Amino acid sequence: MNNVKSRPATRRLAMMLGAIAAIVLLSLALPFTGLLLDDGAGPQAQAQTSAAQASATPELDKGFGESNPRANYWKAVRAGNAGYTAVRGPEAGVLIQNGGVNWRALRNGPIAFWGSVALAVMAVLIVLFHLLRGRVKIEGGRSGMTVPRWSALERLLHALVAISFVILLVTGLSMLYGRNVLIPVIGKDAFAAWMALGKILHNYSGPVFGVSLVLLLLKLLPANIPNGTDIKWFLSGGGLIGRGHSSAGRMNAGEKLWFWLLATFGVAVIVTGLYLILDPALPRDQAQTMLIVHAACALLVMAVAIGHVYIGTLGTEGSLEGMSTGRVDVAWAKQHHDLWYAEMQQKGVRPEQR
Repeated sequence: MNNVKSRPATRRLAMMLGAIAAIVLLSLALPFTGLLLDDGAGPQAQAQTSAAQASATPELDKGFGESNPRANYWKAVRAGNAGYTAVRGPEAGVLIQNGGVNWRALRNGPIAFWGSVALAVMAVLIVLFHLLRGRVKIEGGRSGMTVPRWSALERLLHALVAISFVILLVTGLSMLYGRNVLIPVIGKDAFAAWMALGKILHNYSGPVFGVSLVLLLLKLLPANIPNGTDIKWFLSGGGLIGRGHSSAGRMNAGEKLWFWLLATFGVAVIVTGLYLILDPALPRDQAQTMLIVHAACALLVMAVAIGHVYIGTLGTEGSLEGMSTGRVDVAWAKQHHDLWYAEMQQKGVRPEQR
């Protein structure tokens, strides 16, 4: 009998792992579409660029304390003084905008470094948790009875957010780390072709993500108001640390923390992204500030999202089917959201056979 019961669970786990593997492989394969899009005209342009760069290489200082005319020239250029130009527009008379140089140093320096640290730390924590704690299983096994947890609208909005988020994650990380990670693998021409497509995907997926996320946040707001139970949930380890149960309503304290992270930093990503897309007249200094805020907030959301995805799929038995079917097993509901299950019973919601 135990073997019979274990077969559906094994089948569900295999299907979930297959789906996760497919999503990861497709995400990793996206940048390699640049190899298909490359028209082959790149190497000649690269050769010309390399020749021009070689001829423009400044001479080294001849000795300590001696003035370098070329260095002095570029210092003057970076001073941001306006000259004359027939082109009309903001800062059209400035040859090199010094703020742009500082923005690039900040983006490619601290933002890129600490973003990669956050992503790596989250990945390591997940691996350690899985090795030490393992998957949080339904104690006593499934009951075979289910109750509704997510409405069709909530699941649709969640699917739109998830799909657009994956596209934004792949294209966004390609923009930030592509020069150091992708170019050595696929080459400059293929990377340029991928980024031409990636920019379009990013700019069109952004509004879909923004609208879907805001609607989902508004829909779930009543269930994510903090209360005293949340403190007890954190103090007891949320049922993830140790073997005890942590009482929770429809949303536990961890889910509420994720909700408010999205409601703040996630919304900041949306607002800055929409400004950058929809306002072509945005002053350059404001655009640079928004790009920094956009990247920093996005990296934070990405890092925490990795943990959210793990807990909702491989990390906790029975969680994923709640979002895929809209219903969860009664044993899962009692173990993870006992107060919510009791409230559902008081409202007259009766479990149904799976």
